[in-house]
Amino acid sequence: MTTATLLLWALALGMGLVARRRGDDSLREGVRAGLHTLRRTLLLMVVAFVIVGYVEVLAPQALVQDWIGPGSGWRGLVVAEAVGWILPGGPYVAFPLIATLYRAGAGLGPILAMITSWLMLGLISVGFELPFMGWRFTAIRWGMGVAMPLAVGGLAQWLLG
Repeated sequence: MTTATLLLWALALGMGLVARRRGDDSLREGVRAGLHTLRRTLLLMVVAFVIVGYVEVLAPQALVQDWIGPGSGWRGLVVAEAVGWILPGGPYVAFPLIATLYRAGAGLGPILAMITSWLMLGLISVGFELPFMGWRFTAIRWGMGVAMPLAVGGLAQWLLG
């Protein structure tokens, strides 16, 4: 069991104790809401982990190292940023995929550029952002944010690489 898993269990148990001490339906409602979320996302997580498995088996290590490896330079950062734009889903989908690429030989700079790009520029978020914030806001955010993954990855390569 990892430290993160132990921390999450401790947090869940602590919150369960607080809910139980309230003396109302908070404990039961919290468990019910958690199970509802699990039912909604379980299929997505299973499919995501199957995709991660296929990427791990099918992604040629030489190709990963060539395109986004430690020696890929600025080209690797640009490719990693583009991959970050199109990464699907939430953290339970993106991070296993990114970790698989890292284990396959991707460099630290490109991986940081990919994560930063996914967080700041992920295309999946644009579909939610546009209706609420509008085109102008989205274009400004993207225009200002497009350089950040390259800066993060480049700085990592310069300092650590």
